[in-house]
Amino acid sequence: MPILKFACRGLAALALFAAGVGGAAAAAEPGYVGAPICAGCHAREAEAWRGSHHDLAMQEPTARTVLGDFSGTKFSHQGVVSTFFKRGDTFYVNTDGADGKLADFPIKYVFGVTPLQQYLIEFPGGRLQALSIAWDSRPGVAGAAGGQRWFHLYPKEKIGHKDPLHWTGIYQNWNLQCAECHSTGLRKNHDVASNSYRTHWRELNVSCEACHGPGARHVDWAKTASKPYPADDRKGFADASASRWREAWKFPEAGARFARRDRPPDPAVNNACAACHARRGTIADRDRPGAPLADTHRLALLTAPNYYADGQQREEVYTWGSFLQSKMFQHGVTCMDCHEPHTAKPRAEGNALCTRCHDAAAFDGPSHHFHKADAAGAQCVSCHMPATTYMVIDPRRDHAMRVPRPDLAKRLGSPDACTQCHSGKTPEWAAAALDGWLGRQWRQRPGSGPALHAGATQGAKAVPDLLALAGNAAQPPLVRATAAQLLAPSMRPHLLQPARELLRDPDPEVRIAALEMIEPVDPLNRILAAGPLLADPVRGVRSEAARVLAGVPENQLPEPRRGAYRRALDEYIAAQRQEADWPTANANLGNLYLRLGRFDDAVAAFRRALKLDPRFALAWVNLADAWRAQGRREQEVEATLREGLARLPRSADLLHALGLAQVRKGDRTAALASLAQAARLAPDRARYAYVWAVALHSAGRRQEAIAALRDAERRHPYDVDMLGALVTFEREAGDTRAALGHARKLAEALPDDPRVKALVAELARGR
Repeated sequence: MPILKFACRGLAALALFAAGVGGAAAAAEPGYVGAPICAGCHAREAEAWRGSHHDLAMQEPTARTVLGDFSGTKFSHQGVVSTFFKRGDTFYVNTDGADGKLADFPIKYVFGVTPLQQYLIEFPGGRLQALSIAWDSRPGVAGAAGGQRWFHLYPKEKIGHKDPLHWTGIYQNWNLQCAECHSTGLRKNHDVASNSYRTHWRELNVSCEACHGPGARHVDWAKTASKPYPADDRKGFADASASRWREAWKFPEAGARFARRDRPPDPAVNNACAACHARRGTIADRDRPGAPLADTHRLALLTAPNYYADGQQREEVYTWGSFLQSKMFQHGVTCMDCHEPHTAKPRAEGNALCTRCHDAAAFDGPSHHFHKADAAGAQCVSCHMPATTYMVIDPRRDHAMRVPRPDLAKRLGSPDACTQCHSGKTPEWAAAALDGWLGRQWRQRPGSGPALHAGATQGAKAVPDLLALAGNAAQPPLVRATAAQLLAPSMRPHLLQPARELLRDPDPEVRIAALEMIEPVDPLNRILAAGPLLADPVRGVRSEAARVLAGVPENQLPEPRRGAYRRALDEYIAAQRQEADWPTANANLGNLYLRLGRFDDAVAAFRRALKLDPRFALAWVNLADAWRAQGRREQEVEATLREGLARLPRSADLLHALGLAQVRKGDRTAALASLAQAARLAPDRARYAYVWAVALHSAGRRQEAIAALRDAERRHPYDVDMLGALVTFEREAGDTRAALGHARKLAEALPDDPRVKALVAELARGR
């Protein structure tokens, strides 16, 4: 199941908030008791939490909580002049609404505190919408931009009222984007039929039970408990103090470079943070903090556009996916070893935080960082946790804590920490400086970036390196899962056995990615490989196994597996229905129904997706596929695609699908025009260029086909289909030399394929 969620737009750093439309639920969620009850016994923790980003993440608007200037201030952006003012005790903004006209909107909640504050506005249907104009709450600086000002979160974009990214649109909806993680005891309660919400929460903010879980059983236990309190007898209460950050880490001997943890941490400690500090999609409600993330969510892997090829953060990914790549995580560091969980602040300032576990004599000096003591480069985070600024003014540090590799930056197209500070210099300059300090051996440091980059750019040639990376137990599981996912497009029979080995991996993310690998194989091998995972203890794994097996006749499954298949398939369907306010969840459901032969249900699901977002190109394509699967005429298929193109005239996906429909209809001239435009609009899609070239060849325009393939092959150098077509077309044209060159390149991509070896030998003899 692909990742469903966009990044939540409009949050201050660490601003985990909570709310619900219309107030707290009339009938409280069973098991929740509320922060005041917790504070009765945990006064010190409650006091630390008060005033934190978690506590202040969402509040009702008052003179104390509203930080923005509502004194009649005007703000102009892309021709729209918005005014912020008060009327009595109510705060208002006059701005463009869903109809494009200026209107007065009362502020329902304030959202976050620093470095920015946003404002939520209540709409019909139980919606809260996040205004795209935010208040810069940093202190004002005389003569400099920034601080104590209104600003737009999309400063260079003109977003009209019909755009889904307009503040009144679907992707700025709090219930959809933000509510799950920024609340305590929240239930979204989306009604599909009316497309409305009855969202309820237990507490307005991120309170005690958001991280520790419902506390009723713990309260009952505490009434009769006496010291000492055994950690395993707290009646389901997730104990954040289990991080043992103070006593867990010790230097093994004088002069040791690193502290060591005395025993592995409880995974629940990190998992309590992960579900809200990760880029992920939801598959189930999370009332049990500390459970494996894959039991309730689908984690985004280290691929574009969320990450650069070496795993550095690109889009807003909320820390967890970065941290999972780090040596710190692999050696047992927990979130709470570095962050005090109730204040959400670091446990020490500056390098003092790092030297709690890294010997200061070895690391906190010029012999290590080669900078003056008071320079920015002397700070550990400058080199090992470079920041990326999101939401215009909010810098977030990359928690992979990696060693800078300026020598790879240009090759991988990834940022270089050195030149982020030394902005006038190049990565080559930085690499030369490191050579002078360290010699050249630092360039040999192993890393996953080159293999992952090859997986995204080198097609089948990357398979051996990806396979080695996926099977390397010394690598972080998230890196290995990403390598497995990148192998899926190149899946061939010889990869089946490695994929089956990955399906037995201890990490659920690796098992899920391996299931994607086996999806294209024949039904029997899919059953043999995925069948055992239908009863996996982790929900995300078993529901993905069911999705991969959907469409295989159930009577082909072994009798003992059929019940598990039905239960896991129900879990997958329930996950999509729970997220039915997301267009992508409806598309996922439609695709599943197509595989199951439930055509009417598939059409209904795709139509729901398009009702939510008429600009969702792939939903138009899928709807057309559903019509075709039902045996509808190509005219109806084409009409659906043209309806989508009326909204998205430059959609490569729609144009490519239209071209294929026109081919099937026999309208070759129109098909060539559509396929050509799709290939030009999406040069990163190798398939589109390949199909266009094949269509040109079929139309008798062989030289144009060869030219199109050669141009695309420069961007996709080891695409097997493209190379195979080039060899065929060039051979037909009598250009044996060119055909041999591309055949040899094909042999690089498929070194063990005897047919390719024979082809190379045959072409070599014919020269």
